[in-house]
Amino acid sequence: MLRNHYEAEHEAFRGSFRAFLAREVTPHRERFHQAGMIDREVYRKAGQQGFLCYWVDEAYGGLGLKDFRYDQIMQEECGRSLDSGLWTGALNRNAPPYIAKYGSEAQKQRFLPGLTSGELLCGIAMTEPDAGSDIAGFRTRADRQADGTWVLNGAKTYISYGLIGELFVVAAKTNPDNPRELGLFLVEDGMPGFRRGRLLKKLGFDTQDTAELFFEDVVLQPIHVIGDPARGFDYMRGGLAEERLTTAGQSLPWSWKAIEVTTEFVKARRAFGQRLADFQNTKFKLAEMLTEVQATQAFMDHCVRLFNAGQLDPATAAALKLKATEVQGRVVDECLQLHGSAGYMQEYPICQLYADARIFRIFAGTSEVMKVVISKAMMER
Repeated sequence: MLRNHYEAEHEAFRGSFRAFLAREVTPHRERFHQAGMIDREVYRKAGQQGFLCYWVDEAYGGLGLKDFRYDQIMQEECGRSLDSGLWTGALNRNAPPYIAKYGSEAQKQRFLPGLTSGELLCGIAMTEPDAGSDIAGFRTRADRQADGTWVLNGAKTYISYGLIGELFVVAAKTNPDNPRELGLFLVEDGMPGFRRGRLLKKLGFDTQDTAELFFEDVVLQPIHVIGDPARGFDYMRGGLAEERLTTAGQSLPWSWKAIEVTTEFVKARRAFGQRLADFQNTKFKLAEMLTEVQATQAFMDHCVRLFNAGQLDPATAAALKLKATEVQGRVVDECLQLHGSAGYMQEYPICQLYADARIFRIFAGTSEVMKVVISKAMMER
């Protein structure tokens, strides 16, 4: 697809990140799959080369680059190389912005340098065993003490980087009389009462560790409270557009890769005396998929430009996330079908692409939640 989306400096950045993946990630992919996570040292090396939280101001160790296209490039390259576990988008855009946007000066000085260097990995702990998008159903709570500290109790589940992360943004209720009054709290590795559960086995994304987190009378100092402890819901709502843009940016390269590997497969595979690529059904399926992915790519690039200009609204971000992930689901399914039985075998890339794709219609709010957001905005116009 012909795009005029990137400048020369972006393509230079692409070359650096592609080389990083080829050196530090791709050769070890099988070992990472078996371990259920990427080596912690890989993230330190990523930080040293400027791939983590590059948007953080230079005063706190970042590069001060506010352009989302750098994240988009890394997502595209991870898709191209089939390295789904190194999800830099989650590390860069899910949790750290809460510290940068709403944190105190002391919090920024203490935590942001480590996030940019790769010495700290910050996960976001929102989902609970009985509550996901339903924030009112959260049971994790933080109680203010007379001395100004807070005591955190509860559990979170399905937390990305739950085993190797050293810092977590945790959402907890702060007012028992108001289920939507939440606070965002920073929990550090090694705090008394904080423990991690087991490595959760997943359908896909099996090089990215996902775990349960437990909090039992974890004492938090004022420096561990992000902003106003009664406004966590507003903070979370304010970050949804960025999170959904990130999810869409991660899912779309999987669609491109699925079409690429499938095109190569049907050109090489023969049936009934001719190539699969020569059957009209194959041609039509590939043409339909390519057209839909191209249209979604144009929407994605448009939303990135809106985000860079500070103009991406939650409903548009929800529409992009809905479109990109639903397209991804259809594309990988059709591509696996064109592979026949071979597509069900793990030795073929389409098998991994199919398994990894399923979570994207759930990440950052399900497709059904996206439709609620979009339709609500339509009714308010």
